[in-house]
Amino acid sequence: MPDKKETDSLRIVVLGSSGVGKSAIVMQYVRGVFIESYDPTLEDSFTKTISFGGHYEPINVEILDTAGTDQFAAMRDMYIGNGDVFLLVYSVDSKASFNEACSLYNRIKSIKNKKVSQM
Repeated sequence: MPDKKETDSLRIVVLGSSGVGKSAIVMQYVRGVFIESYDPTLEDSFTKTISFGGHYEPINVEILDTAGTDQFAAMRDMYIGNGDVFLLVYSVDSKASFNEACSLYNRIKSIKNKKVSQM
């Protein structure tokens, strides 16, 4: 986990093609609600405090749900530059969305200019 001051939050950036379920995943995690309808996102930000089984101090997490379109490429690069953790989302029935996730992974490596660990 990146080094953070107690008052800082960990920034998680959710990236992927349009319509792959980024917002549905974020809303399920943050609010416990599954969204079935599709409503294109420009940008949404959520904050949640999480703890790790009592072994560490709770941490504030800022989750940025991004637009899934190339129209906002400059903003996407800014999100990547400011992000600490990245969640790349793709649809298992869309090779194009998988290829986009791979491109985003390479873009993250390029912008961050350091080793990016995979899980």
